[in-house]
Amino acid sequence: MDFNLFMNDVVNAAREDIIEAGYQELKTPEEVDASLTKEGTTLVMINSTCGCAGGVARPAARNAIHYDKRPDHLVTVFAGQDPEATEKAREYFEGYPPSSPSFALLKDGKILKMVERHDIEGHSPMEVTNKLQQLFDEYCEEV
Repeated sequence: MDFNLFMNDVVNAAREDIIEAGYQELKTPEEVDASLTKEGTTLVMINSTCGCAGGVARPAARNAIHYDKRPDHLVTVFAGQDPEATEKAREYFEGYPPSSPSFALLKDGKILKMVERHDIEGHSPMEVTNKLQQLFDEYCEEV
Protein backbone atom coordinates (compact mmCIF):
# COMPACT_ATOMS: atom_id res chain seq x y z
CA MET A 1 0.00 0.00 0.00
CA ASP A 2 1.29 3.45 -0.92
CA PHE A 3 1.68 5.45 2.28
CA ASN A 4 0.93 8.78 0.57
CA LEU A 5 -2.35 7.44 -0.81
CA PHE A 6 -3.24 6.11 2.62
CA MET A 7 -2.48 9.49 4.25
CA ASN A 8 -4.52 11.30 1.60
CA ASP A 9 -7.46 9.05 2.47
CA VAL A 10 -6.99 9.77 6.20
CA VAL A 11 -6.73 13.53 5.61
CA ASN A 12 -9.72 13.59 3.28
CA ALA A 13 -11.83 11.61 5.76
CA ALA A 14 -10.82 13.98 8.57
CA ARG A 15 -11.70 17.01 6.44
CA GLU A 16 -15.07 15.57 5.40
CA ASP A 17 -15.93 14.56 8.96
CA ILE A 18 -15.73 18.11 10.30
CA ILE A 19 -17.27 19.74 7.21
CA GLU A 20 -20.25 17.37 7.39
CA ALA A 21 -20.67 18.40 11.03
CA GLY A 22 -21.28 21.99 9.85
CA TYR A 23 -17.88 23.64 10.15
CA GLN A 24 -16.50 25.84 7.36
CA GLU A 25 -12.99 24.84 6.34
CA LEU A 26 -10.46 27.67 6.10
CA LYS A 27 -7.50 26.89 3.86
CA THR A 28 -5.81 30.27 3.38
CA PRO A 29 -4.65 33.08 5.67
CA GLU A 30 -7.12 35.39 3.91
CA GLU A 31 -10.04 33.06 4.68
CA VAL A 32 -8.89 32.91 8.31
CA ASP A 33 -8.75 36.70 8.65
CA ALA A 34 -12.16 37.12 7.01
CA SER A 35 -13.77 34.49 9.25
CA LEU A 36 -12.11 35.15 12.60
CA THR A 37 -12.80 38.88 12.54
CA LYS A 38 -16.55 38.45 12.02
CA GLU A 39 -18.81 39.95 14.64
CA GLY A 40 -20.07 37.50 17.22
CA THR A 41 -18.69 34.27 18.62
CA THR A 42 -16.60 31.88 16.54
CA LEU A 43 -15.53 28.36 17.43
CA VAL A 44 -12.35 27.27 15.66
CA MET A 45 -11.59 23.56 15.59
CA ILE A 46 -7.89 22.94 14.92
CA ASN A 47 -8.09 19.59 13.16
CA SER A 48 -5.33 16.99 12.82
CA THR A 49 -4.79 13.38 11.79
CA CYS A 50 -3.85 12.10 15.25
CA GLY A 51 -5.96 9.52 17.04
CA CYS A 52 -7.30 11.94 19.64
CA ALA A 53 -8.60 14.17 16.83
CA GLY A 54 -10.55 11.37 15.19
CA GLY A 55 -11.52 9.57 18.37
CA VAL A 56 -12.30 12.51 20.64
CA ALA A 57 -12.06 16.04 19.15
CA ARG A 58 -14.10 15.63 15.96
CA PRO A 59 -16.88 13.67 17.68
CA ALA A 60 -16.97 16.38 20.39
CA ALA A 61 -17.04 19.10 17.71
CA ARG A 62 -19.98 17.36 16.06
CA ASN A 63 -21.94 16.77 19.29
CA ALA A 64 -21.27 20.01 21.17
CA ILE A 65 -23.11 22.20 18.69
CA HIS A 66 -26.44 20.42 19.28
CA TYR A 67 -27.15 22.59 22.29
CA ASP A 68 -29.32 25.50 23.44
CA LYS A 69 -26.40 27.90 23.14
CA ARG A 70 -23.76 27.76 20.46
CA PRO A 71 -21.28 30.02 18.65
CA ASP A 72 -22.45 32.19 15.79
CA HIS A 73 -19.75 30.79 13.47
CA LEU A 74 -18.14 27.34 13.21
CA VAL A 75 -14.83 27.07 11.36
CA THR A 76 -11.87 24.72 11.13
CA VAL A 77 -8.22 24.80 10.09
CA PHE A 78 -6.15 21.68 9.52
CA ALA A 79 -2.80 21.61 11.31
CA GLY A 80 -0.09 19.94 9.25
CA GLN A 81 -2.16 20.15 6.05
CA ASP A 82 -2.88 23.86 5.62
CA PRO A 83 0.11 25.35 7.47
CA GLU A 84 -0.35 28.99 6.41
CA ALA A 85 -4.02 29.03 7.45
CA THR A 86 -3.21 27.29 10.73
CA GLU A 87 -0.38 29.70 11.51
CA LYS A 88 -2.65 32.68 10.77
CA ALA A 89 -5.38 31.26 13.04
CA ARG A 90 -2.86 30.75 15.84
CA GLU A 91 -2.01 34.46 15.69
CA TYR A 92 -5.49 35.04 17.14
CA PHE A 93 -4.89 32.66 20.07
CA GLU A 94 -2.74 35.06 22.08
CA GLY A 95 -1.43 33.55 25.29
CA TYR A 96 -1.92 29.95 24.16
CA PRO A 97 0.83 27.72 22.71
CA PRO A 98 0.21 25.87 19.42
CA SER A 99 -1.88 22.79 20.10
CA SER A 100 -3.65 20.31 17.85
CA PRO A 101 -6.23 19.15 18.00
CA SER A 102 -7.78 21.97 19.96
CA PHE A 103 -10.65 24.42 20.02
CA ALA A 104 -10.56 28.20 20.29
CA LEU A 105 -13.57 30.33 21.14
CA LEU A 106 -13.35 33.92 19.94
CA LYS A 107 -15.65 36.90 20.12
CA ASP A 108 -15.29 39.72 17.61
CA GLY A 109 -11.82 38.40 16.69
CA LYS A 110 -10.53 38.20 20.28
CA ILE A 111 -9.67 34.95 22.04
CA LEU A 112 -11.91 34.05 24.97
CA LYS A 113 -10.81 30.51 25.87
CA MET A 114 -9.21 27.41 24.41
CA VAL A 115 -9.74 23.72 24.91
CA GLU A 116 -6.20 22.51 24.29
CA ARG A 117 -4.82 19.11 23.34
CA HIS A 118 -4.13 18.26 27.00
CA ASP A 119 -7.87 18.89 27.62
CA ILE A 120 -8.71 16.43 24.82
CA GLU A 121 -6.12 13.64 24.85
CA GLY A 122 -7.03 10.96 27.38
CA HIS A 123 -10.59 12.27 27.75
CA SER A 124 -13.81 10.92 26.30
CA PRO A 125 -15.73 12.68 23.52
CA MET A 126 -18.50 13.39 26.05
CA GLU A 127 -16.06 15.05 28.49
CA VAL A 128 -14.79 17.33 25.71
CA THR A 129 -18.35 17.99 24.53
CA ASN A 130 -19.18 19.08 28.09
CA LYS A 131 -16.14 21.40 28.21
CA LEU A 132 -17.22 23.04 24.97
CA GLN A 133 -20.83 23.39 26.10
CA GLN A 134 -19.66 25.00 29.36
CA LEU A 135 -17.90 27.62 27.21
CA PHE A 136 -21.06 28.05 25.14
CA ASP A 137 -23.07 28.58 28.33
CA GLU A 138 -20.63 31.25 29.44
CA TYR A 139 -20.06 33.13 26.18
CA CYS A 140 -22.74 32.31 23.57
CA GLU A 141 -26.34 33.24 22.98
CA GLU A 142 -29.30 30.87 22.77
CA VAL A 143 -30.02 29.63 19.29
